[in-house]
Amino acid sequence: MKFEIQFSGHENIRSNHQKTIEITKESHLTPQGDCIIGVNATFSCYDLPQELKDKLKKPDSKVTFTINVGDHSFVMAGQGHPNLILTHSEDIVIRKSDFICPRTLAVKCNKASDLLPSDMVLLLQDPKTKGTFIITVD
Repeated sequence: MKFEIQFSGHENIRSNHQKTIEITKESHLTPQGDCIIGVNATFSCYDLPQELKDKLKKPDSKVTFTINVGDHSFVMAGQGHPNLILTHSEDIVIRKSDFICPRTLAVKCNKASDLLPSDMVLLLQDPKTKGTFIITVD
């Protein structure tokens, strides 16, 4: 199953967090939000289709995330988990750890926002930049 979320850049995007990566429906971002790579997202955890949530909650679910910005693409892998809550109304967070809260979409991911290529981060620091966050669950 494949699902796409659109988002926008923001001047305060830093993308230097070593454990998480996040997109949010919020339009405002402070420099402290150093894991956030996109704002004005079209979906949060809460908004995701039930079919996708069900697949993410399967213990053996493998999840691939593709972030497309301009000509750039960034791919990371993670896992779903039976205890995912998926109810946060603003955010989606991908984690390297196995910490679960209402914002968590996947755990045990192989990358975080600090590995996003610098040329992609520069593009995302322009509020006019549009990106796509693609979730693929096997």
